[in-house]
Formats: sequence, structure tokens, C-alpha cells
Amino acid sequence: MISSPPAVLVFAGTDPSGGAGLQADILTLASMGCHPLSVVTAITVQDTVGVADLLPIDAEWIADQARHVLEDMPIAVFKIGLLGSVEAIAAIAEVVSDYPDVPLILDPVLTSGRGDAFATEDMIAAMRELLIPQTTVITPNSLEARRLAEDRDDDADDPSLAQCAQRLIDLGAQYVLITGTHENTPQVVNTLYGESGVIRNDAWQRLPGQYHGSGCTLASALAATVANGLPMPEAVRDAQEFTWQALRSGFRPGMGQYIPDRLFWARDDDEGREDDASGG
Repeated sequence: MISSPPAVLVFAGTDPSGGAGLQADILTLASMGCHPLSVVTAITVQDTVGVADLLPIDAEWIADQARHVLEDMPIAVFKIGLLGSVEAIAAIAEVVSDYPDVPLILDPVLTSGRGDAFATEDMIAAMRELLIPQTTVITPNSLEARRLAEDRDDDADDPSLAQCAQRLIDLGAQYVLITGTHENTPQVVNTLYGESGVIRNDAWQRLPGQYHGSGCTLASALAATVANGLPMPEAVRDAQEFTWQALRSGFRPGMGQYIPDRLFWARDDDEGREDDASGG
């Protein structure tokens, strides 16, 4: 009998454009040799331009979706994206707490690419208290890292990204991967932090255009590399490589942002938007 691919259970909201959210997670995980299991946390009305509306799913329904598949098959990794509500966060935190040995990849989706709000301050507080302490790797962009690590009792006006990472580790995350897309740097620099500080820096050529679902792609790619058994530094490196290649091959099917091509490897490379990546 053929062995099963590693199963990754995703908690995320839907995106009818296929660019981000659950659809992006499923495409990425399948492209990287995993079997995606999907738990819907919210239904969105959106396209490649932006988000028009969001309907959170009842927390009991979220828990029931997860527990039914968890009782049916073993999973290799949890991946969490858009959460939808404080109640959903509490329900997910309770579910994953029953599986402490399963790695958890947390993509803290606080806004859409256009800036549409996805998380209230109460939701951020619940993430800090209930989910981050159970997280193996959290993958915020620099804006999300600063917001998640915000300390209202701190007199510092603008903490460094290293300080933000340390605060998230102090909250319980084992690793923090901060992406530098929003930073004013010639290249995009992504940094993986652990308890001892910086584990690796990777610099990537900036690509033109705006992308819909890049963060979802990176977090799901990392879930896939972890599920496939890579050590964390190598898993992070390979996930970035996959994401950069998907962005490089991105396409613009609508009137808004580019969508990463998670099946870039299955197509001719003649139409690639750029040639080479550099990591270090």
C-alpha cells in the first residue's frame, strides 16, 4: 500500500478569489506534497482588490470540524490563519492544546493586503494569551510583529524587530519568523529568531507589484516543510524559496493584486517575471 502524505490541518477563512486564505493554504500544501485538511473559521466576501465583508463561523462549528477529522486521522502539523472572533480563538486553542506534540504554525492575519481589518484588540489579546504560548513558529510581517508585541506600559516609542521577536518568544512562541516586505530596504529580509536570538537571515530580491496571499503562502509552505520532516532552519529556508518562486511566477487574473502561482513548478519557466533569488 502506498504511504499517505503528511496531513496538515488548517484553520482559516475562505477567499473566493483563490488568492489568499484557505484556498491559498490548500494549493500550497498540495503543491508541496501534503494532504490539506481544512477547518473554515470565517467566510469572506472579497476579490483581488480587497475585502467587502466577513462572516465568522460559530466557535462550536469550528471545534466540531476540527475534532471530527482529528479523531479520524493523524496529522503532522497545525496551521492557523484568519481567526474571525475571540470565541473562535478560544475554541481553536482548546482543540490544539489536546495535541501538544503537533507543531503549530501561526500566521497572525490582522489585516488584508489592502489594510482591511481582520482582528480587534480583544482578538489580539486572546491570541497573545491563548495561541502564542502554544505556537511553534509565528510568521508575522514587520507591521504585525510590532502590533502583537506592543506593550502599553513600555516607554519605548518604536521597539526594534528583534525586541518584538523577543517579546513574542517571552509569550511562549518557540520561533518567530518576521518578514520584511513592509520595511524600507533594497531587498526583502526575513529573519528567524529563537530563544538565543537570530538563527538565520535571508535576503530576497524585491519583486514588482502587490501580491494577494503571500503571507498565507509562506506560512503554509513552512507547515509543509515541517510536516515533511525538515529541521526548523532548513524548513524556513525552503519555505521562503517556494514562496519567492510562487511570487516570481505570480499572475494578475483580476483588477487588483497579483496572485502567487503555487504550481509554478508545473509550468514552463519562460514567462517568469524575474530570474534569480538570493538567500543568505
